[in-house]
Amino acid sequence: MSSIVRFSTILLFLLSLSIIVKAQQPREPLYYVCSNTTAFTPNSTYQTNLNKLLSSLSNNANNSIGFFNISSGQQPDDVYGSFLCRGDVSTDVCQDCVTFATQDIVKRCPIEKVAIVWYDECLLRYENQSFISTMDQTPELYMWNTQNISTSDQVRFNGLLASTMNNLATEASTAASGEKKFAVKEDSFTSFQKLYSLVQCTPDLSTSDCGQCLQTAISNLPSCCGGKQGGRVLYPSCNIRYEVYLFFNATALEPPPPAPSPVVPLPPPPTGLGAKPQIEGKRGISTVTIIAIVAPIAVATVLFSLGCCYLRRRKKYEAVQEDDARNEITTAESLQIDLNTIEVATNKFSADNKLGEGGFGEVYKGTLPNGQEIAVKKLSRSSGQGAEEFKNEVALLAKLQHRNLVRLLGFCLEGAEKILVYEFVPNKSLDYFLFDPEKQAQLDWSRRYKIIGGIARGIVYLHEDSRLRIIHRDLKASNILLDRNMNSKISDFGMARIFGVDQTQGNTSRIVGTYGYMSPEYAMHGQFSVKSDMYSFGILVLEIISGKKNSSFYQIDGVDDLVSYVWKHWRDGTPIDVLDPVLKDSYSRNEVLRCIQIGLLCVQEDPTDRPTMATVALMLNSFSVTLPVPQRPAFFLHSRSEPTMPMKGLESDKSTTKSIQWSVDEESITEVYPR
Repeated sequence: MSSIVRFSTILLFLLSLSIIVKAQQPREPLYYVCSNTTAFTPNSTYQTNLNKLLSSLSNNANNSIGFFNISSGQQPDDVYGSFLCRGDVSTDVCQDCVTFATQDIVKRCPIEKVAIVWYDECLLRYENQSFISTMDQTPELYMWNTQNISTSDQVRFNGLLASTMNNLATEASTAASGEKKFAVKEDSFTSFQKLYSLVQCTPDLSTSDCGQCLQTAISNLPSCCGGKQGGRVLYPSCNIRYEVYLFFNATALEPPPPAPSPVVPLPPPPTGLGAKPQIEGKRGISTVTIIAIVAPIAVATVLFSLGCCYLRRRKKYEAVQEDDARNEITTAESLQIDLNTIEVATNKFSADNKLGEGGFGEVYKGTLPNGQEIAVKKLSRSSGQGAEEFKNEVALLAKLQHRNLVRLLGFCLEGAEKILVYEFVPNKSLDYFLFDPEKQAQLDWSRRYKIIGGIARGIVYLHEDSRLRIIHRDLKASNILLDRNMNSKISDFGMARIFGVDQTQGNTSRIVGTYGYMSPEYAMHGQFSVKSDMYSFGILVLEIISGKKNSSFYQIDGVDDLVSYVWKHWRDGTPIDVLDPVLKDSYSRNEVLRCIQIGLLCVQEDPTDRPTMATVALMLNSFSVTLPVPQRPAFFLHSRSEPTMPMKGLESDKSTTKSIQWSVDEESITEVYPR
C-alpha cells in the first residue's frame, strides 16, 4: 500500500504522456462572431496589416494587467485590435490564450474585417474602425447554469447577488488608471453553500463608462439568469459572472499584503524625580533587547529538535520504501533501452520523424532493429524528476497493460535525457475519422461497434481489473487512438484519479475535463466516480452512432445538443433516425438500437441509475440480457431557440440571432444565449 500511495500522484503524469499521434486539442471558444457585412480580399494590404496586428497582440500578452490594444496600417486599410485576459489568470495562461486566439480567430473568420472571440481565460477582437477607450455592449452573450436555486431561497439569493455585484462594480470601475478593472468576492449564502462573483472591464474605459457597462450587465441578470445557480453576461468591454462554486483563482480573493508598520523609536531613558541613577560604564538592558536575543535562540532550538525528529522519521520511512520498492520494481532494468538504440531508431531524432509536440516534450516515430515501430517521447528537461523516481514510475506504469490501453514499452535514462518509448499507433484518434465528412465512411458499423466494445473493455480494466482503480475523467473521441486494425486504445490519462480498493467516490474543487463530456455531479459539485466516467462513455457512444460531435452540435429537429436530439427520437419511437447517414446502407438494427439504449442509460442524471462498465460490457456481448428503460437524461432541455439558427456548441455561427445552447465551460454547465 505504501508504494501505491507513493506512486499514485506521479502515475498520472506518465499516463498523460500516451502517444500523441493526434494533434494537440485546442481550447474551445465560448462564442465567436464574424461580421459578414465586411470582408477583405485575401493577400490584400488589410490582411497584411491584420497579420502584423495579431502578431503584436501575441507578443504583448505577458504584461501585468492582461490587456493591450493597438492599431496597424493607414486608412482605408487600418485595423484595430485588443485582448483582455481574465483578471485572476497568470501571465503564462494569458500568453497561451492570446497566442492561441490569434491563430484560431483567423481560421474561424478568414476574410471578415470585424471579429471577436471569447474564451474562458481571454477575449480577443479586431475591427476596421477604432474602438479603443470606447464602451461596446454588442455583440452580447448570456450563459447560465442549468441548476436552480431552491424556490424558498431565491429572494434572499437575488438580494445577496445584487448587493455583491453592485459593490464589485464600484470597486472595479474606480480602480486607478493603468491597473486592472477587476474584482471578485466570496459570500456565504447558506451554511454549506457560497456565492462567488466576478466583474471586469477593459482597463482603457473611464470610471463612468466601466460603471455603466457593468450596471447594464447586472441589470440583465434577472431576465437571463433569474433563479439559476450561476450565470454570466459578456460584452466586448466588460463581463460579469457568478456561481455557487469557486470558478476563479482563489488567490484573487487574498487582500494585498499590509504595508510595513513604521518603526517606533524606543523612549529615552527616564529623567527627573523617581528615575533610578545609572552607574557610569554600565547600562540597563531593555525588555526589547532581551526578547531580541532570547527569541532567535528559542526558535533555533525548536527547529533543531524538529529537524532531528524529521530526519529520524525520514530515514525510517525511506528504509520501508526501499523494501517496498525492491518488491515492486523488479522489471525496471529490463525495460531500459540505451540512448544509442533510440537515436538509431529515430535517425537521431530527425525532424522528418517528428510526430508532434506537447507540453511535456516532443514525440518521434522510430523503428527498432527488430522492425517494431515505436513512438519516442523526449521529456523536457524542466519536468523535474529524479532518476530513481523516474525508473520507479516507469516500472509501475508498465504493469498497467491492456490491449485497449496504449502500451509503454520502455524508457531511457542517460545523463539529462529522460525518454519514454511507447507502441506506435498509426491511425491517429477516433475523432480524426468520426467527425470528418470525407473519412466517416471508413468507419462502417462493424468497426464502430468493435470500437465501442474495445473502449468498454479498456474502462473495465481501469475500473475493476487493474491493480489500481483508475477514474479517467476525460473520455472523449480525441483520446481514443486507433491501431493498424482500427482497434481502440484509450490514451491521455493526465486528468485521471486513482481510487483505493474500497473507495467509491471522490471530490475535488478543481474541475477538469472537456466541454459536453462531464457528468452533472462532477461539473457542478466536483464529485467524481466510476459513474462520471460512465456519463462520458455514454456521450462517446452516441457520438459514434450519430457521427455528430456533442460539443459542436448543429441544431436539428428543434433541439440544441446531441443528448436531447437522441432522447427526442427515443421518446418519439424513431431512434434509428439518429444513425449516421453514411451507415444507412449497412448496419445491424439490433446492435444500433442496443447501443443507443446503452448510451442513454449512461447519461441519466442520477449516477446511481447509470450502469457500471462491467454491466455495459455484458450488455454489448450478450443479447439475452434485458436492458432497463432509460430515464430522461441529464441536461435535456426544452428548446426555446429559433429553428433557423445553426449552433456549434459554445462556438456559435456568425449570426447573432437569439438562441439557446447548453454546454460545459471549464467548470459549469451552462445555457448560452448570444444576441
